[in-house]
Amino acid sequence: MNKKSIKSDLARIDQTRDADIDYSDIPPLDKKFLKKATAAWPPVKRQLTIRLDTDVLDWLKGHGRGYQTRINRILRVVMESQQARSAHR
Repeated sequence: MNKKSIKSDLARIDQTRDADIDYSDIPPLDKKFLKKATAAWPPVKRQLTIRLDTDVLDWLKGHGRGYQTRINRILRVVMESQQARSAHR
Protein backbone atom coordinates (compact mmCIF):
# COMPACT_ATOMS: atom_id res chain seq x y z
CA MET A 1 0.00 0.00 0.00
CA ASN A 2 1.40 3.38 -0.93
CA LYS A 3 0.85 6.89 0.44
CA LYS A 4 -1.39 7.87 -2.48
CA SER A 5 -3.83 5.01 -1.87
CA ILE A 6 -3.86 5.74 1.87
CA LYS A 7 -4.67 9.40 1.20
CA SER A 8 -7.51 8.47 -1.16
CA ASP A 9 -8.87 6.00 1.43
CA LEU A 10 -8.72 8.66 4.13
CA ALA A 11 -10.47 11.17 1.88
CA ARG A 12 -13.23 8.62 1.18
CA ILE A 13 -13.61 7.88 4.88
CA ASP A 14 -13.79 11.61 5.69
CA GLN A 15 -16.71 11.92 3.26
CA THR A 16 -18.65 9.02 4.82
CA ARG A 17 -21.68 10.08 6.84
CA ASP A 18 -22.23 8.52 10.27
CA ALA A 19 -25.63 7.23 9.08
CA ASP A 20 -23.87 5.22 6.34
CA ILE A 21 -21.66 3.25 8.72
CA ASP A 22 -22.78 -0.36 9.30
CA TYR A 23 -22.48 -1.26 12.98
CA SER A 24 -24.47 -4.53 12.70
CA ASP A 25 -21.46 -6.75 13.46
CA ILE A 26 -20.66 -4.99 16.73
CA PRO A 27 -22.30 -6.62 19.76
CA PRO A 28 -24.33 -4.43 22.10
CA LEU A 29 -22.48 -3.04 25.10
CA ASP A 30 -23.88 -4.76 28.18
CA LYS A 31 -23.23 -4.17 31.89
CA LYS A 32 -20.47 -6.81 31.94
CA PHE A 33 -18.57 -5.02 29.16
CA LEU A 34 -18.96 -1.61 30.78
CA LYS A 35 -17.77 -2.93 34.15
CA LYS A 36 -14.63 -4.34 32.52
CA ALA A 37 -14.15 -1.13 30.50
CA THR A 38 -13.76 0.90 33.69
CA ALA A 39 -10.83 -1.21 34.89
CA ALA A 40 -7.40 0.41 34.63
CA TRP A 41 -5.63 -0.69 31.48
CA PRO A 42 -3.05 -1.90 30.90
CA PRO A 43 -2.64 -3.84 34.12
CA VAL A 44 0.54 -3.26 36.07
CA LYS A 45 3.32 -5.55 34.93
CA ARG A 46 5.74 -7.34 37.24
CA GLN A 47 9.21 -8.47 36.34
CA LEU A 48 9.97 -12.14 36.86
CA THR A 49 12.25 -14.92 35.77
CA ILE A 50 10.72 -17.73 33.73
CA ARG A 51 12.27 -20.90 32.36
CA LEU A 52 11.08 -21.97 28.92
CA ASP A 53 11.98 -24.91 26.73
CA THR A 54 14.57 -23.84 24.16
CA ASP A 55 12.35 -24.72 21.20
CA VAL A 56 9.46 -22.69 22.64
CA LEU A 57 11.70 -19.66 23.17
CA ASP A 58 13.16 -20.02 19.67
CA TRP A 59 9.63 -20.14 18.22
CA LEU A 60 8.59 -17.01 20.15
CA LYS A 61 11.71 -15.11 19.13
CA GLY A 62 11.35 -16.37 15.57
CA HIS A 63 8.31 -14.15 15.13
CA GLY A 64 10.43 -11.02 15.57
CA ARG A 65 10.83 -8.46 18.30
CA GLY A 66 8.49 -8.41 21.26
CA TYR A 67 8.59 -12.04 22.32
CA GLN A 68 7.87 -11.13 25.95
CA THR A 69 4.76 -9.23 24.90
CA ARG A 70 3.77 -12.27 22.82
CA ILE A 71 4.15 -14.52 25.87
CA ASN A 72 1.90 -12.18 27.86
CA ARG A 73 -0.75 -12.11 25.11
CA ILE A 74 -0.76 -15.90 24.77
CA LEU A 75 -1.15 -16.33 28.51
CA ARG A 76 -3.90 -13.68 28.64
CA VAL A 77 -5.90 -15.47 25.92
CA VAL A 78 -5.66 -18.74 27.83
CA MET A 79 -6.56 -17.04 31.13
CA GLU A 80 -9.59 -15.27 29.66
CA SER A 81 -10.81 -18.44 27.94
CA GLN A 82 -10.61 -20.28 31.27
CA GLN A 83 -12.60 -17.49 32.96
CA ALA A 84 -15.25 -17.76 30.24
CA ARG A 85 -15.53 -21.51 30.77
CA SER A 86 -15.86 -21.06 34.53
CA ALA A 87 -18.69 -18.57 34.02
CA HIS A 88 -20.66 -21.05 31.88
CA ARG A 89 -20.66 -23.80 34.50
